[in-house]
Amino acid sequence: MPRFAANLTMMFNEVPFLDRFEAAAKAGFKGVEILFPYEYAIDEIAARLKANGLQLVLFNTPPGDWNKGERGLAALPGREAEFEAALRQALKYAEALGCPRIHVMAGLVHHGASRASYIANLKKAATIARDHGVELLIEPINTRDIPGFFLNRTSEARAVIYEVGEPNLKLQFDIYHRQVMEGDVATAIREYAPLTRHYQLANPPDRGEPDEGELNYAWLFRLIDETGFDGWIGCEYRPRRGTIEGLKWAERCGVCLG
Repeated sequence: MPRFAANLTMMFNEVPFLDRFEAAAKAGFKGVEILFPYEYAIDEIAARLKANGLQLVLFNTPPGDWNKGERGLAALPGREAEFEAALRQALKYAEALGCPRIHVMAGLVHHGASRASYIANLKKAATIARDHGVELLIEPINTRDIPGFFLNRTSEARAVIYEVGEPNLKLQFDIYHRQVMEGDVATAIREYAPLTRHYQLANPPDRGEPDEGELNYAWLFRLIDETGFDGWIGCEYRPRRGTIEGLKWAERCGVCLG
């Protein structure tokens, strides 16, 4: 059975961020993921994880200046030093918090993103991360949610991973983004299973819980099990109602959160 991680950036917004760890644990989660933990001190996050018996399973590299529309640095020419500094900041958090994986955000086409810069930065980043025992992930993101994001299709991510050629660079498979961008989710789960180290879920069209919308998640969870996946599925969705009320999807899909 898949293990589910609560995305504390998008879920449990009824309480302040640092209180969401306790809320997630009380709801039955054993793992959590965060978009960007950098606003909070490592010691604060570590204390909340320990107190609630939670594992931090994933977070993103710093995206650049979010308020100016930046969505990653890895593919931006001329920003190599900033990208490396951002990576090292992320690795500091990952190492201290026992987080095994980091999603490396690529950046936007209209900010000058290029494949050559992306490949070069990922090669260097994977080498640096390997020394810290951390796996790096890249994620195709649909152009509706982030217009202009550099990496959009699963086949493009696979090509990048193969070209970089580092064993600790793998795929973050967001089922929601795949459905919006390309569809054919079940076939893709089977096809990309050897590269996938983390899944994320939400149900199109509104990015809500996985119980209403276009996808049959109960069936998809069984399919993921059949591939032998033993990692985490991040619940990166926007609750349609209250977070706790929305968690009824787990029972409906025949799975446990923990």
